[in-house]
Order: sequence, then structure tokens, then C-alpha cells
Amino acid sequence: MSFPIQQRASRVNPWAVLSVLMLGSFMSLLDLTIVNIAIPSILDDLHASLDQILWVLNAYSLLFAVLLITSGRLGDIFGPRNLFALGVAVFTLGSAGSGLATSGTWLIAARAVQGLGAALMSPQALPFITSLFPAERRGGAFAALGMLSGLAVLAGPTLGGFIVTHFGWRWIFFLNLPLGAITLAGALLVIPDLRPGHRHRLDLGGVALVTAGLFGVVFGLIEGQRYNWGAVWGGVTIPEIIGAGLLVLLVFLLTQARRQGREPLVPFAVFRDRNFTLMAGVLAVMGFAMLGLFLPLTIYYQSVLGLSALAAGLTIAAQPLAMMVASPIAATLSDRVNGKYLLLPGLVLFAAGMGYIDWVAQADAGRWSFLPGLIAGGVGLGFTWVPVYSLATRDLRPDLAGVASGLLSTIQEVGGVVAGAVIGALLQNRLASALHTEAVRAAAQLPPPARGPFVAGFDAAGSSGFDVGPGQNGGALHLLSGLPADLVAQIERLAASVFAHGFVDAMRPTLVVPIALVLLAAVATLAVRRGVSVPSSQAEPVATPSAEPQSVR
Repeated sequence: MSFPIQQRASRVNPWAVLSVLMLGSFMSLLDLTIVNIAIPSILDDLHASLDQILWVLNAYSLLFAVLLITSGRLGDIFGPRNLFALGVAVFTLGSAGSGLATSGTWLIAARAVQGLGAALMSPQALPFITSLFPAERRGGAFAALGMLSGLAVLAGPTLGGFIVTHFGWRWIFFLNLPLGAITLAGALLVIPDLRPGHRHRLDLGGVALVTAGLFGVVFGLIEGQRYNWGAVWGGVTIPEIIGAGLLVLLVFLLTQARRQGREPLVPFAVFRDRNFTLMAGVLAVMGFAMLGLFLPLTIYYQSVLGLSALAAGLTIAAQPLAMMVASPIAATLSDRVNGKYLLLPGLVLFAAGMGYIDWVAQADAGRWSFLPGLIAGGVGLGFTWVPVYSLATRDLRPDLAGVASGLLSTIQEVGGVVAGAVIGALLQNRLASALHTEAVRAAAQLPPPARGPFVAGFDAAGSSGFDVGPGQNGGALHLLSGLPADLVAQIERLAASVFAHGFVDAMRPTLVVPIALVLLAAVATLAVRRGVSVPSSQAEPVATPSAEPQSVR
């Protein structure tokens, strides 16, 4: 037997439910930011290269992005509480596997399991918010999620830096074990079992097509530089793999168009709402920008400026701290003004802050010279994350909330996956060129017999997946044995300088790409329309709470 949500309101504490959902979100976000700050240590310990670390990041992101919509549908079928609890268990298992990894391949596989768990968890939050919170209180719920995101981003670099420095990178994953146990217990004890008002079917064909298509595109973009954009297996080339992935995605869209009357994986009805479509684009850009900006910067702080993981985390902490302060202010204002008047300046301020960091970045920059840009970017993020979700879901019919959540999360994560591939390939390509230029310049200071091998070493390193861990000296490694001590010291000094200046020369134009996209997204928000009333005839309940198994409903 089931009851309308309103009849159960007194028996369900929405803020308690939100707290458990936030803890699950915190765990997955904390893990992502901790991994970012630990990249150099992981690379150094596992002897991985830049293209491998991109797979460590994208194995998580790809599984996450591909399965979000499917997970939302499974939540409709089996109940979002059950999918959330299952996701927590899978994520915790993947965390244990990541901490025990002894090779790059093992770590990539374990990160994929984490991505699966995160995909099961993530889409379940928005249906609970729209079901348990009245419209006038949702701004506060979204603000709480925004503040939590800021806290996770803040805790990731600082706590992660402390753990990496004092205990080793493996403990950044083991930290998830007690968090996962607490979250799982809270999910089973606090979150109500919401079930759909009618049964749903899962579009297995759509799942297979979108998975294969995204994998082809992302694999090609990530691995393109390593294979020199040529053959991978026999006569199969990187451009052919990317083209095949795009073709499969086109087939997916065509099949979805034909299934619109039969429970498609992607109901096109949500895209008829202008605000939803615009905000989906903004989230795609933000997903691209967050990874596209902070992957190069994380490497820069540690491998170029020589900061420890902890020092790098404390440097970055100014941005999420500013975001946490700005988020409740944005939430208060969002109840009084059109959200686009918060979102537009928020995006511009975030882009300006990141542009400032790109402008002042030098091989010998001081760590606190980035503070104005970090603070401005954090305030901008606070004024971005709160209104973007409110605007996206404001005018949608309630029965579309579940699939809308999966779509928004998927689009944002796909943006991050594409960023990892595009920015990684662009950075590596420009790095190879910049290293050659810097190596030629520095080699003039070496004895003639050492000049050619010095340059050739950097050329080879730059074209084969350049290692970017601490203490990088690239092409100098094979020159050191049997040389006089003073010449060894000179080669090490020059090699460090080549890498530092080469990386900065490659990073600065690379960061322009995500910054420009954020500014374009800001311009697009001008098209956001004013709120409209959803006809009551269209307002169908998203779910009904049920304490009984589905078989007796």
C-alpha cells in the first residue's frame, strides 16, 4: 500500500534525507579532488605517464557519464533509495580496490568500479529534492548541495595533500571505507523508499549504443597523441575510431527519436523547455572547464612550482572556501531575482578569476600570487552552481524530474570526459613542441657532445607520453652516468628549467580554451526566459513512498 507524498510529510524529515544524500555526494567529490592532488605521487609510484593518468581520471568519468541515465531509470524501477544504497556499496568496494592497486591497469579498473558506484548514487538526489521539498525551499536544498561541493573541493586538496605527504596516496582511497559504511547505514535507516507511480522499462538498446559511442570518441581523443593519431590495431586508426563513435551516437539519437512513445532512454520532451536546454549546455561547459582548468594547474603547482601535495592543496583551498561563503548568499538572492542575473555574473567572474591565474602563471611564480584569481573564481562558482539547477528544473513537469536529473548529470560528466581527452591531448601536443624549443635553447649551454642527446631525449619524452611526476628531468636521464659531477649538476639544472618553462608555455594557451567556453556560456544565459506556471494537469507525482516490497504494491 502506498500513500501520496503529502500524507507522509510529517513522517519524513527532508533535511535528514538530504544529509545522507549529501554525505554520498561528498564522498564521491572528495575522492575526485583527492585523486587530482595525488596525481604526481601516483604517477611516480606506479611509473605511469600522462596518457595513463588520463585513463585513471576518465575510467571513473566515462563509467559515470555513460551510466547516469540508465541509473536514473533503474531508480524509477527499483526505487532511488535502493539504487543509492547499492551505489554506495559499489563505490566503497572500488575505493578498496584502488587503494590496493599495484599497477596502472589495476588502478584504472578499480576507478571504473568507483565510477559505476558513483553513477548509481548520483541521479537519485534530485527526485528526492523535488519530492520532499516544496518549490520555495528547493533553493536552500540546492545551496546546501553547493556548499557541500565546496567543502569537498576544499577538503580534497588539503586533506588529500596531508594524507599523501604523511601516509601515502593509497590512503586517499582507504578513507572512503568508513565514510561508505556510515553512508550506507544512513541510506537504509533514514531515506524513505520512494517508488514510481507506474512501472518503467529499460531501453537496453539505447544503453548499448550510447556506451559504445562515447567509448569510441573518448578513447580516440585520449589515446590519439600516444599513437600519433595513426594506427592502433592493424589498419584501424584513431580518426576511424572517433568517427565510428560519432556514427554510433548518431544512430543512438535516431533510435531514440523513434522510441519517444515507448519509454526512451532520453525523452526529448525535456529539451522542449528552453531553460533546461540552456542549463544543460552551461553544465556541459562547466564540466569541461572544471577538469580542463584544474588538471593542468594541479600538475603545474607540484611539478613546476615544486609545491608538496599539502602545500598545493592549501594554495587551492582559497577557491572552494570562497565558493562556500558565496553559495548561501546566492541562495538567498535566488528567491528574489531571476536566476540568470546571478548566473551571468557568476560565470563571468569565474572566467575572469581563471584568466587572472593563467595570466600570472610563470615558471617561478609565488604560490600566493594566484590568490585574487582563486577568490574571484570561487565566488563566481558560488553564484553559478546554485541558480543553474534551479533554472534547469524550474518549469519542468514533476514527472520528468528523474530523467532530467540523469540527463543533467550525464551532460556535465560528458563535458568533463571530453575535457580530459581534449585538454590532455592539446596539453601533451603543445608540451612536446615547447619542450623541443626550450631544450634547443638550453642545450647551447652544454658541451657540444651533450647537446644533441639532450634535445633528442626531450623530443622522445614529449612524443611518447611524457611523465609529469615530481623531479622531472626528461631527456637528461640517460646522460648522467659516467659524467663529471659538475656537468651532471648543470644538466639536471637545465633539464628542470626546460620542463618548467616548457610546461608553462604549453599550459597557458591550453587554459584559454575552457575559459573562452565559460564566457560563451555566460552569453547564452541571456536567453533564459522568465518563470512560467506548469499546468496542474501536467503535474504528475514523481514517486510515491512505499515501505513494502514492490511485489505487494
